[in-house]
Amino acid sequence: MKKTLLITGGTGFLGKRLALALKDEYKVVLTGRNNKQNLLAKKFTGCEVAPMDISSIESVRDTFREFKPHVVIHAAATKFVDLAEKYPMECIDVNVVGSQNVARMAIDQNVEVVVGISTDKASPPVRNTYGMSKSVMERVYCSMNGKTDTKFTCVRYGNVAWSTGSVLTIWKKMHEETGVMGTTGPEMRRFFFTVDEAVNLVIAALNNIDETQGKVLSRMMKAAQMEDILKTWVKHKGGKYEKIDGRPGERIDEYLIGELELPFTRELKYDGITHYLISFNEKVANPVSVGLSSANTEKLTEEEILAIIDNPPAEEVN
Repeated sequence: MKKTLLITGGTGFLGKRLALALKDEYKVVLTGRNNKQNLLAKKFTGCEVAPMDISSIESVRDTFREFKPHVVIHAAATKFVDLAEKYPMECIDVNVVGSQNVARMAIDQNVEVVVGISTDKASPPVRNTYGMSKSVMERVYCSMNGKTDTKFTCVRYGNVAWSTGSVLTIWKKMHEETGVMGTTGPEMRRFFFTVDEAVNLVIAALNNIDETQGKVLSRMMKAAQMEDILKTWVKHKGGKYEKIDGRPGERIDEYLIGELELPFTRELKYDGITHYLISFNEKVANPVSVGLSSANTEKLTEEEILAIIDNPPAEEVN
């Protein structure tokens, strides 16, 4: 009999792709607080869905009691940097209190494994409310590990290409409507990887839980300067781009491993890919020597940028 895997934020871009990747191995249940999105997610994935608002512990309790999940992937979040600056209360309710509610119920219902989905914006130096809220989630989950039989881990990564509200989806809409793409920071650099790579990182954390528990797992990721993506876009697809006003909370570069985390981070390989395991309070024997930032990592080539631009994931069924 298959184990039950529950995905919070299961109606989101990543949640649905995780469901497609894992539904052969697990009985997957997707949860979200928007019932319209729940129905669309069910149609897209063929998986069971249930309404759940992570900011309400009673809602989480009801759902966990009903489905009794063995594994929980906690992907639900409010993730827009500018909105989190404007509406910090909602950000804290969802990303901090919501994560806490999931952890409490996971322990209460004897869930075997919890994987929290985090972001490069959570690594030091934290620049915005969204990053801070995710940093708190990482700390809570890693600290809760070892207190009970429930194993906790987190994964941390950069921009998932074509995810909801990502810069690529915004530019595509601008390009189609006016031919002019606006950029708040042509000089900014960002990590990019595909949704398949994002899914594989979660699976790596799950499959190696005895090693990843109580820690944050990240992986080698390439980066690109915003202007290089726009230049490639214009060169191959036409149109033009222009600088527009910046948004609150942005920073020039992102960090997958912050300088303060170096003594606590070691390098390891899963499936031949370089991964990084961050343990907040245990110094490691052979730490990495340089923090991984979008400034010093390997850059995406023009061909790789074009491959990302040309390959938005399959559209959802409406």
